[in-house]
Amino acid sequence: MKEISIDELLGLPRDSYELIDIRDEELALYGMIPGALNINIDALEDNEKINRIPKNKKLVFYCQIGRRSREIEDLGSLDGRECLSLKEGYMGYVRSGILANGNNEEIQHKAEECIRKKFHKQLFTPFAKACKDYRLISDGDHIAVCISGGKDSILMAKLFQKIQRHKKVRFDLTFLVMDPGYNKENRALIESNAKALGIPVTIFESSIFDAVDTIEKNPCYICARMRRGYLYSKAKELGCNKIALGHHYDDVIETILMGMLYGAQIQTMMPKLHSIHFDGMELIRPMYLIREKDICAWRDHNELHFLQCACHFTDTCTTCHEDGTTSSKRLETKKLIAQLKKDNPTVESNIFNSIGNVNLDTVIGYKKNGVRYSFLDDYDVPER
Repeated sequence: MKEISIDELLGLPRDSYELIDIRDEELALYGMIPGALNINIDALEDNEKINRIPKNKKLVFYCQIGRRSREIEDLGSLDGRECLSLKEGYMGYVRSGILANGNNEEIQHKAEECIRKKFHKQLFTPFAKACKDYRLISDGDHIAVCISGGKDSILMAKLFQKIQRHKKVRFDLTFLVMDPGYNKENRALIESNAKALGIPVTIFESSIFDAVDTIEKNPCYICARMRRGYLYSKAKELGCNKIALGHHYDDVIETILMGMLYGAQIQTMMPKLHSIHFDGMELIRPMYLIREKDICAWRDHNELHFLQCACHFTDTCTTCHEDGTTSSKRLETKKLIAQLKKDNPTVESNIFNSIGNVNLDTVIGYKKNGVRYSFLDDYDVPER
């Protein structure tokens, strides 16, 4: 398929073409080019949405990096249509936009001002509550705020800056970015976003992308585990005692449900963990009570675009999940929760609260500190 660059596209009259995002729904939810339609590549054949687009309009398809849209095979639904592939895909659009995003002081002020006012209840209040309820921050802490370049970790950095200014607890921050082998454009995107938002990042390099490039089974899982190890190591070298990750409320409830449906186990994503391999180090998740929709609302309000995944597997394995699940399983779980919510508006909070309301008297077995227990162990022991 013939390609068209971002600059060429912007030179066309907007009513002369239709933008079609062929990525899966999870990536589309993460961010889309304004005005685009999301029609997954597998649903293009005989799609009613395609048929409703006037025949005189060009169809401009885009994926994450421009590979899959370029390789769209001949489809009956596209017969007689002028079809183009957006060069470098969504990531090309993001990179081209952020580098010319305007005055950094204005961008930073707007992003911080709306946290104080418009999104204070949705973002800062649950952030501060998680920090207090789960005792995530203590006097004298030096926290490595781990920034992947995505919306969650960037917002987490801004919330840490705000809570530090309150001075109720004295602690230090290092905004840590690991470059696992990004190309220069993706690294520039992270740097320019951080600069525009007033986040002084410390960047270090690793060769993780090269190391997992030839791994066929669960490359994203292995990549995520290696990333965490590198982050722990660098954070400890810099004098930090904690690393902070940007997992949010929706990550938590999806992980709970996926563990049951796909892993045959009941477990959750903990708000904090002691490191097993790095003495004195702890992992904290201060975004634990923040909803993803509110993170997206903050991002869109500020017209910000962020990096998601920029590895060699981007178009086929779109997100790096530490639990080893695929993007499709997480998306299936997200859809299931949304469907259940139609009949039960409290289903999300019920899933979240269930892990804190475990009744061991009604559990057949459980594991603690690596030791497995059965209800039969004390079944015949007389009650006192």
